Amino acid sequence: MNGIMTALLTPFNEDGTLNEKGLREVVRYNIDEMKVNGLYVGGSTGEAFLMDESTRKEVLRIVKSEAGSDVTLIAQIGSLNIEEAVRLGNEAKELGFDALSAITPYYYKFSFEEIKSYYQRITEETNHPMIVYSIPVLTGTEITIENYGELLALPNVIGVKYSDTNLSKLTKLKELHPDKVFFGGADDMLLQFAVSGADGAIGSTYSLLGKEANGVFNAVQTSSLQEARDLQNRMNKVISILEDVGVYQSIKHVLKQNGIDGGYMKFPFREISAEEKKEAEKIIDILSSGE
Repeated sequence: MNGIMTALLTPFNEDGTLNEKGLREVVRYNIDEMKVNGLYVGGSTGEAFLMDESTRKEVLRIVKSEAGSDVTLIAQIGSLNIEEAVRLGNEAKELGFDALSAITPYYYKFSFEEIKSYYQRITEETNHPMIVYSIPVLTGTEITIENYGELLALPNVIGVKYSDTNLSKLTKLKELHPDKVFFGGADDMLLQFAVSGADGAIGSTYSLLGKEANGVFNAVQTSSLQEARDLQNRMNKVISILEDVGVYQSIKHVLKQNGIDGGYMKFPFREISAEEKKEAEKIIDILSSGE
C-alpha cells in the first residue's frame, strides 16, 4: 500500500443531496486519467463531516461499485460518535475496502490516552487495517514520536496519514517504524515528503494533478531530483490558484470544464463567483501547456 492516492471529493446536487452520477465520473477520472494508485474516501475533501451516516455509507458503496479492485481503497470513517465510526468501519470492511482511516478526535481537548482508546476500540470492533489520520492544523492535536509509537503498536494499525509539515518528525518515525506506511498530506510539499521517506501521499489536488504527483514521487525514487523539482513547481502554480479561490470549489469547477460532473458544494460551503471561476480556469492552461 503506497504511491499517490486522491483524497476523493464528493459531488452534490444543488439541493445538497448526493450526486451519484458525478461521483462515479470522478472515481473513473481519477483512476483512468489521473492514474492514481488509490482513493481515500470520506475525508475532509469529501466533505464527510457535513454528511449524515447514511450518506457516508452510500458514498462508500458507490465508490466501491465503480472502482472495484482497480485501485487501493481507504475509507475514512472517523467521527466524534464512536458507534458511528465503528458502523462505518464495518460497512467499509464488508464492502471490501482495503483499509480504514480515522481522524484523531477533535474539538474537545482529548488526552492522548483518550485518543489511543478511540483507535483501540475501532480496531478491536472492526478488525481491519487502520491508518491514523493526523492533521494538527484542523484538529489541534499534536502527537509526539513516542505517542505515535503507541498507536502504531495497536493491532491492525498499519500506518499514518501524516498531514503535518514537521518533516524531521516524519523521518524519525520512518526510521523507527520501517514496517509501517506513512502518507504525506501536504500536496505543495510532495517532493519534500518523498525525500523524507514517505511511502506515498494522499491529497485533494490529485483529482487534477495525479499524473504530476506520480511523476514527482517516481522521480524521487530514481534520484531524478531536477525533474521532481520542475513537476513540483508546476503543481504549486496550480495549488496557489486553488488556495486563492477555494480548493474544493475550484477542483469541482475545473473538473466540469473537463467534462466531469464535479457537482456542487455541501452547505454551508459557498459556490464560487463567475470571476473566481475564470481565475480557476487558468489551471487548465497551466496543465495543458506543461509549464
